[in-house]
Amino acid sequence: AAASELDQLDRRRGKRRHVCPVFANRSANCPPPVKVAECAFTLGLMAVYWLTEALPVAVTALLPAMLFPLFGIMKSSQVAAVYFKDFHLLLTGVICLATAIEKWNLHRRIALRLVNAVGVHPGWLMLGFMIGCAFLSMWLSNTSAVAMVMPIVEAVIQQILTAEGEAIEQRKRAMTGASNPGLQLEVPHVEAHNPADCPAPLINGRYRTHQDHMMCKGLSLCIAYASSIGGMTTLPGTSPNLIFAEYIHKFYPKCTIINFGNWFVMCLPISIIVLLLSWLWLHWLFLGSDFRSLLRSRGQSERDKAVARVLQEEYNSLGPMSRQEIITIIIFILMAVLWFFRDPGFMPGWAALFPDYSGYATDATVALLLGLLFFIIPANRPTAEKYEAMISWKDFQSVMPWEIGLLVGGGFALAEGTKESGLSSWVANLLTPIGNLPPLATITIACIIVTSITEVASNAATMTIFLPILAPLAETIHINPLYMLIPTTLCVSFSFLLPVSNPPNAIVFSYGHLSTLDMVKAGLGVNIIGVLGVLLAITTWAIPIFDLKTYPDWAPVVT
Repeated sequence: AAASELDQLDRRRGKRRHVCPVFANRSANCPPPVKVAECAFTLGLMAVYWLTEALPVAVTALLPAMLFPLFGIMKSSQVAAVYFKDFHLLLTGVICLATAIEKWNLHRRIALRLVNAVGVHPGWLMLGFMIGCAFLSMWLSNTSAVAMVMPIVEAVIQQILTAEGEAIEQRKRAMTGASNPGLQLEVPHVEAHNPADCPAPLINGRYRTHQDHMMCKGLSLCIAYASSIGGMTTLPGTSPNLIFAEYIHKFYPKCTIINFGNWFVMCLPISIIVLLLSWLWLHWLFLGSDFRSLLRSRGQSERDKAVARVLQEEYNSLGPMSRQEIITIIIFILMAVLWFFRDPGFMPGWAALFPDYSGYATDATVALLLGLLFFIIPANRPTAEKYEAMISWKDFQSVMPWEIGLLVGGGFALAEGTKESGLSSWVANLLTPIGNLPPLATITIACIIVTSITEVASNAATMTIFLPILAPLAETIHINPLYMLIPTTLCVSFSFLLPVSNPPNAIVFSYGHLSTLDMVKAGLGVNIIGVLGVLLAITTWAIPIFDLKTYPDWAPVVT
């Protein structure tokens, strides 16, 4: 009756009412459209603040806790309940491991060992550093991995530049006879026929040749890119992966196929393909297209000998593996094994030993169990006067990214608010025409959009904004939500274009070898490689792993 009166009133005013299809058949219990607008305002405000960083990202993440109760979208206690999730327990355990690795220099041993194994040619150096950094970022945050490896890279770069200068000076003295006083008396002057032997002005005050400068650019960028590529391989490797996993567990509780084992099996080939192709791209861009030089004998030039010497000296300075490093690497391997075999999917995992408590133990349980051991196991032989654990709370606090915990919590609150207010369904309805395209085209558009947005917003912020939009879209066009969410989650990690795109980019940019244009040119190619690699995976080997071609019974049916 009330609606009929409103229609009559509008007709008398000469107006036509427009009813959004999402709310055309709503029941009395559905939220009014004003809630959609209020939630959209909150999301838009947070997006602007995250993009511009007008407020710290962690502070912006607290806005739902303030605005949702005032708008009547969620009670304050409901908002507070979604800020702390299983993700935070997993993060705590992983940071305990990262703290021990960093404190006892295990990261330097791993990185230097890998680099020494591949050789000292600039191309092989680039590949070695990429493999080492990618491996570390599987278990540590991307920022920590770059912060650990980049000082080693800079030491190698400086040694290369110094060795090149010494070689030129030696050649110059040999040509002029200055290195032998007796010879100098007999041959007082010899013309230098090779221009390369003549002193030349330094490029930008730091580099003797253009090739040196390009090598420094390539070695710097490969570290930033490898950290993001390696991080997407494991669920705890990067925050978007953890946000995705927590979102699936919260909003699709019957979905049990997202676990460490399945994710690792799917993403490891992606990381290998993208890492190798990115190495070839960076080699071509900065070191040239002479790939045959990689197959020739290595370590013959003065430069190669100098680099090999500094790398070996760095490794030798670490000494034999300490007791603390052995304990750390044992717990590290044990954690990875328990994660992988908790519920690997292709065989019963150790979680099946507790059939009465199915689903109770998660990856966070493993991370906490082994992470807390670092606070208990003594670093040295304990005495009556002194007991020092592997890590202390002060050590842990210095590494723990508290802002990430708040940022992810704010994302969960935002996702819950968009669902409660009806905003996610409303936006999904607006995007329904995209569903008329083939599913692969829809996924490709979504991947390109998130890859573009993440260049100017943090990866975690981009993920929290798009998850509650893309999941209902997948339900509306009746495709498996994982078919939409997995590739977009991976593409969020491809923020390679700008120094401000993510902290690893900013760290390597701060060393002064790069310009923004260098990063844009290189990052554009790596972005394309990454998106194509993800699309290849999602249309081939990911399909049987997650049964992506079937609409699952754990997802709601939208009519």
